[in-house]
Amino acid sequence: MGAHRPFRWALAALCLGGLALGARAEPEAQPVPVRAELWAEGGDAPRVGVRFALEPGWHIYGREPGEVGLPTKLTWRVDGANVGTIDWPEPIAFTDAELGITSFGYASSVLLASPLELGAWSGAERLARVDVEFLACREVCIPGRVALERDIAPILGGAPPPLGGPREATLPLARALLFALLGGLLLNLMPCVLPVLALKAFSLAELAGKGRREALAQGAGYVAGVLATMLALAAVVIALRAAGSAVGWGFQFQEPAYSFAIAGLLVVLALNLFGVFEVASPSGLANVGANASGAGRSFFDGLLAVALATPCSAPFLGTAVGFAFASPAPVTLAIFVALGLGLALPLALVALIPGTARFVPRSGAWMGRLRVVLGFALLASAAWLLWIFGRLAGIDALGGALGCLVALALATWIFGALQQVERAGHGVAIATVVVLAAFFGLRPLAQADAAALAPAAGVEGDSTYSPEAVAAELRAGRPVFVEFTADWCLTCKANERVVIRSERVQAELARRHVTLLKADWTRRDEVIRRELARFGKAGVPLYVLWFPAAPDSPLVLPELITVDGLVDALAGESSDGA
Repeated sequence: MGAHRPFRWALAALCLGGLALGARAEPEAQPVPVRAELWAEGGDAPRVGVRFALEPGWHIYGREPGEVGLPTKLTWRVDGANVGTIDWPEPIAFTDAELGITSFGYASSVLLASPLELGAWSGAERLARVDVEFLACREVCIPGRVALERDIAPILGGAPPPLGGPREATLPLARALLFALLGGLLLNLMPCVLPVLALKAFSLAELAGKGRREALAQGAGYVAGVLATMLALAAVVIALRAAGSAVGWGFQFQEPAYSFAIAGLLVVLALNLFGVFEVASPSGLANVGANASGAGRSFFDGLLAVALATPCSAPFLGTAVGFAFASPAPVTLAIFVALGLGLALPLALVALIPGTARFVPRSGAWMGRLRVVLGFALLASAAWLLWIFGRLAGIDALGGALGCLVALALATWIFGALQQVERAGHGVAIATVVVLAAFFGLRPLAQADAAALAPAAGVEGDSTYSPEAVAAELRAGRPVFVEFTADWCLTCKANERVVIRSERVQAELARRHVTLLKADWTRRDEVIRRELARFGKAGVPLYVLWFPAAPDSPLVLPELITVDGLVDALAGESSDGA
């Protein structure tokens, strides 16, 4: 048997190499001896799946193929519903006695089904779509790929509201709108939005010396900026969903270009606060109070608040956004509007209630110093965004991004210098040339292939999350705590450092033999996105605790966790726990 071992692995490598080449061919060009059909089942526990029928002698592979082969993969998209993990049937062992290779899979026929969690849906049809990828083998191996689609509304009994009737549906909607309003309000306390709030505090200080009309104009401008950006974000979500893409809260921070663009914007704003250039006129720092206000600037501040708020999560926010991402377009728009109203509410109240003006300090020389302090706060936010960019795109791309920002700062200084001598037009032209030269000169560095990078490193002691890992730990009798997180989520990082990494929590995890798994959503990951949706969430953080005594009833913790709360949750195992 040992003499065949080199040949065995050479054959396995050749098989997989053929798969890699064959996967590029058109599916219909290969006579794959497998038929696949989309299957659905209604009732109290609806399910969807793919039924495979194989010709005699052929087999496909299961979740864990063994020494050779690839697992069968199903990628689902169902209107107004979330698809759970596959209930894998017990596989069959396929052994080549001569080569000593054993693999595991299915022959003849098999159904790979998943539980279906229905959400609100008002359409006449409820389309289920699935992309199927498999490897069929006999003496040779042939890769197969097929896209299936079917209206499953008749099987599910139409498309009624999920909670029993119109009244109930009007009530996960009214509740979702309320949660969105409260979540947006609480976002003002999150560290993501603090730099923008500092800028608005600067503007509010000026309102004390201006008339009622100016206060209303600034308040209206800020509210309009927040709502316009929220509606634009909702439109992007709806468009991506219509195109077949699945997205979540904060999805734009998974694109390196977005983090880089916002970082560049913050650098320019910081230079404005340092007095390098002025927006309205060439006046210097002495006239700061006369040039930093206005409805237009307030609109822009509202836009920036939303841009920086999306990586954060807050109590009530996860439930509301999760409902929005699984609902029809009008409901999605309504929830995003409610979220924007909550975010803009504090400043709107200050603008609408005249009595609050007397609590705002009067304008004076101190505002010039405050302006510089706020500029450094924006640079700190830019540094955080560049860290996110580097985690996504790599160290080489980060070097290119830093070079581009230095060029942007130089171009801004050139513009400001010419602005002071009333030659702003020349300044714009020269600054544009400098920025474009830097961008195209450093572009090769900024085009690092993020997909080729290793996954973001987790904290020492963590294991990578997968549904299979959770199931394996539970079967072994160990509780599992899963931390759904991302590098760009400040709420996640705060919870991790203050709570999860605390000595008390770590000691409790060790004492109770709890396995800690990290689900890192810094980059796009469809498995994690589906798991978030399964728990009614559209973004991170999410904390889930499984106990072996009740594997089908996991405990979902709040977005903002505490040491006491997490320790109590760990102690909440059934009476036969540790």
